[in-house]
Amino acid sequence: MLLIASAPPAVQAGEQLALPDIGNPSGNVLTPADEQRLGRAFMRSIRNTMPVIQDPLLSAYIQSLGEQLASANEDAIGRFEFFLINSAQVNAFAGPGGHIGVYSGLITTTESESELASVIAHEIAHVSQKHLVRTYDAVSSMSLPAAAVAIAAVVIGAATNNPDIGVAAATGVQAGMMQREINFTRSHEEEADSIGIRTLAAAGFDPTAMPVFFSRMGKASRLYDNGTLPEFLRTHPVTSNRIADAYGRADAFPYKQRRDSLVYHLARERLRVMAFNEPSEGIEFYSKALDDGRYRNEEAHNYGYTLVLIAARKYTQARKIIDSLLSNRPDQIEYIVAKAELEKLSGQPTLGVGLLKQGLGEHPGNYPLSIYYAQALLDIGRPKEVKQILEQQLTGRPDDALLYKLLAQASGDAGDKTQGHQYLAEYYYHTGALNSAVIQLEIALKDRDLGYYESARMAARLKEIRAEKSDLEARNR
Repeated sequence: MLLIASAPPAVQAGEQLALPDIGNPSGNVLTPADEQRLGRAFMRSIRNTMPVIQDPLLSAYIQSLGEQLASANEDAIGRFEFFLINSAQVNAFAGPGGHIGVYSGLITTTESESELASVIAHEIAHVSQKHLVRTYDAVSSMSLPAAAVAIAAVVIGAATNNPDIGVAAATGVQAGMMQREINFTRSHEEEADSIGIRTLAAAGFDPTAMPVFFSRMGKASRLYDNGTLPEFLRTHPVTSNRIADAYGRADAFPYKQRRDSLVYHLARERLRVMAFNEPSEGIEFYSKALDDGRYRNEEAHNYGYTLVLIAARKYTQARKIIDSLLSNRPDQIEYIVAKAELEKLSGQPTLGVGLLKQGLGEHPGNYPLSIYYAQALLDIGRPKEVKQILEQQLTGRPDDALLYKLLAQASGDAGDKTQGHQYLAEYYYHTGALNSAVIQLEIALKDRDLGYYESARMAARLKEIRAEKSDLEARNR
């Protein structure tokens, strides 16, 4: 179930694994539909216990990169969902149903987009080769909600190298006892390396990026003692044999030099800005780097500088830089969003709305622009226009918690309090706050003007969430 950062120590000769070798990746233990249901429940638990990033631009980037790689893996069937965890850890993990989490620290540590792609390709391979079937087999006696929480707990414990945290996240489901049973075996890791490298080549990335990243992490390990070793190096031993094997596999493919996408560099800077405690820290960093000429991508560096200047309310300086960036790339979504934010904060929100509307017209259905446009409309008191925009997005993203949150606000601001409570219930449900979801639906059902069918639909949903809540509570007694 765990990635690049949680490979277990090599299995010693004669050591017995706790689970049988399922071998056949045909899905006969867990149907695709069941795996998707388990995956959605898993994500609710993850959102409830980990700092999942809801930034639309970053979410769109990691999803786009992940889909590009998944489409290059011939065994990767079904929808994959890629998401970011706000943590400096150099880490990533795979969960059931094709849900793959990437830590922000991994993105900022990589030195090329191919390195980042190599880790994601490795995780996709774990899913495509059905390595996660072992996980469900270990918890198959549990109900789906409890099984999902147990799996999420192990992910959290292994990803943080602290099993106690995982157990605390799922008291009563014996997550700590499961840890040694559902780690990937060494053969799984080798297979994921091999298929990951093949995926990189098929997707047009540099296949040597994986061994290069391994090698760099291995060299870095000599700079630390055991007490301060980074998470990646503690949980994912990078041996000389593994590096050599990865180089050998990569050499089977033609060398392919790939230029990093601009969006990769922009995402790295956006994450860097999020990590600053104060805008002044960011201003000092960016201005000094510009003076010294020490940056990896000048355009992205200027974008990051713009973001910290906006945060510091230095609007005149920020406007000069963002206007220059937009003059060269008027369709760049990151720049449109930054300029709109600048206009709003500098007292001209309608100009920002106009920019976002124009951008959405040129990029119909674009997820980040739809979210930022909807938020901008809410800010100036136009909630009725928001619902149609967001509901269109919801058809393709039925588990997107942020969409439900904004729809709840839009419904409430438009005067439909009952629908606002319904949407807020879905927001709480998808973030794992089941008790709050129940309360919101109970409030909505008190509306005497509800029609019969709407009331029946809502009552059925309330019954479903109560049952899931009761099941989890029973497991925790």
